[in-house]
Amino acid sequence: MKNITEEQAAERAQKLRRLINDYRYHYHVLDESTMSEAAADSLKHELAQLEEQFPELVTPDSPTQRVAGQPLPGFTQVRHRTRMISLNDVFGRDEVVAWIERTDKLAPGRTHEFFCDIKMDGFACSLMYEDGEFKQAVTRGDGLVGEDVTANVSTIESVPFHLRADKKFEQFLHGRTEIRGEIIMYKKDFEALNKQREAAGEPVFANPRNLAAGSIRQLNPKLAAARPLRFRAYDLLRDDAVEVPTNSFAYEALRALGFAANLQATVFKTVDEIMHFADDWEEKRHQLPFNTDGLVIKLNDRKLFESLGIVGKAPRGAVAYKYAAEEATTVVRDIVISIGRTGAATPVAVFEPVVVAGTTVQHASLHNADEIARKDIRVGDTVVIFKAGDIIPQVKNVLFELRPVIPADGQFHSVTYPKHRAKDLKPGQLGSPTSKPFNMEETLARQYPELEFVRPEGEAVYRVKGATAKVLLKQALEHFASKAALDIDTLGEKNVEALVDARLVHDLADIYTLTKEQVIALDRFADISAQKLVDAIADKKAPELPRFIFGLGIRHVGAQTAIDLAEHFGSLQKLSKATLDELLQVEGIGEVVAESMLGWFADPNNEKLLQKFEAFGVRPHYESKARGPLHGKSFVITGGLEHGTRDEFADKIRALGGTFQSSVGKDTSYLVVGKNVGASKLTKAEKLGTTQITEQALLKLLKGK
Repeated sequence: MKNITEEQAAERAQKLRRLINDYRYHYHVLDESTMSEAAADSLKHELAQLEEQFPELVTPDSPTQRVAGQPLPGFTQVRHRTRMISLNDVFGRDEVVAWIERTDKLAPGRTHEFFCDIKMDGFACSLMYEDGEFKQAVTRGDGLVGEDVTANVSTIESVPFHLRADKKFEQFLHGRTEIRGEIIMYKKDFEALNKQREAAGEPVFANPRNLAAGSIRQLNPKLAAARPLRFRAYDLLRDDAVEVPTNSFAYEALRALGFAANLQATVFKTVDEIMHFADDWEEKRHQLPFNTDGLVIKLNDRKLFESLGIVGKAPRGAVAYKYAAEEATTVVRDIVISIGRTGAATPVAVFEPVVVAGTTVQHASLHNADEIARKDIRVGDTVVIFKAGDIIPQVKNVLFELRPVIPADGQFHSVTYPKHRAKDLKPGQLGSPTSKPFNMEETLARQYPELEFVRPEGEAVYRVKGATAKVLLKQALEHFASKAALDIDTLGEKNVEALVDARLVHDLADIYTLTKEQVIALDRFADISAQKLVDAIADKKAPELPRFIFGLGIRHVGAQTAIDLAEHFGSLQKLSKATLDELLQVEGIGEVVAESMLGWFADPNNEKLLQKFEAFGVRPHYESKARGPLHGKSFVITGGLEHGTRDEFADKIRALGGTFQSSVGKDTSYLVVGKNVGASKLTKAEKLGTTQITEQALLKLLKGK
């Protein structure tokens, strides 16, 4: 842990040893578990780091000294003939039993067979064959309508262009045959790809699933071809459902027709057999070539499956059995508020970075004030975090025994808890908590003093007063297209209103999917103006990184701050992964800006927005201006100008490595004095001894004279 004194480390280490030893006692002696093994391992790792940082803290009885035991829009939309369903999740034997009992009630007097397969962590896709020849590939989409991604999927070598001939399954070579499956990337291929990118100085990818999805949902087939994607089938559909009587028959046919289908898939008759299979693969799943978070359990009889129907988006005849997510422990460094595109305020926990399920986690949504109060999460707490579905990080619970405490005698020392937990201690008592419960309204007032929030009756979420999703989107899009940001010609206020009101765009990234045909259908546009707008947007697919950062509209991040961030991090990916400490290292970045940045990048909606930008081919770039002739010089302009606007001069100053400021400060190098100047900036400049120059002098500096 950074910035920790030896006294604080000693207190923390003693608490960790006590909690770890308590866990070991319950686990090994009483045969019961007080926390997951993953969480306990995380605590031991933290203790080992403390002891490495302060070797004098190592004691002979420390747990670290004991030998441990064994661990897109933009594509043509296509309506599915048969809905691509989602599955309801079940966790543990009891929920599997409950599902089977519901099935028995719906189909009484029948003996059921259950088809079980490993659930692949990939990107669902459907392939269409006509008379055995590959014709089309469509994404799942919303289950009813997907996107035509044939060009990209055609590059995947494991997708056959012709179905293999087999006498037993010859009927599938005639008419329409639909094959459904997952586009995945093997773990070894993903690791090799990341090693190549690392060696080339390129940013690495987060996980195989996101990379597979991003590769398919982008518009350049060459990019998909360059990545080691695979298709593994899990379903076969025909217009006459009788041709595929069972799921086990479907898998046999899939393999015969030329598709990879999981060999682990098996038919069972009892819940005991199902759970033995589930438990077995929970242990062995890491040996699989692809990532998984559970099983798919279906009725094997497809006619019975169809007769049970669908509730909502999920069928009654199948469930997804989820394994327990990996867990770890970390410390809550801060709680910041993110304002979403609908005006909803979401609290986000900022953590000491920790690895969970193979990826580094440093923040997670806390959902709302009620959820924080229910779990009693406070800044400074040690929490157990996990990844729901091995993807989304969440806080499971607080380890109250490790909550920071007030020393009653003013000396930092250990505190014992003989019969109570830290949260039960009263104020003033030895070891009473230093932290206080999180107050949503106080935090909103501190982080967003210029906004007013309301919590509608019966809702758990605070929202910006008077804001609607449409109003906020129009404001955000106007800012994104403004001259100081991406400077998209013809995308002004009126055109933004027309696009949003027509529901052609739902977020900033959607403008890159606009076609001339869509735009020309609006009242404001004719042939030339529609083409001009589409071309102007396409021309900004490779924006300068500072302009792009500024254009995102992150609160408290102005044009100069965006330049400083771009200069420090060099890429959007590195900026998005920055920790609180890393942000605070940037000159001019304080806690308010850092909190705002963390909150913005932690918002799942913003993560999806950035993924869409990437999928649509938007690639911000940055060329460092640090060595420009005006590097180290800062400018403020006051009064009217003859040879350009203030924004235009600001761009020229920044292009040469200088800094443009809005007000005179101690670090201001020059105050540029134009016409009709007010007294305030002149007075401050004189007081600070700031050099005053004319517009002509500035022009000479910009020309290198």
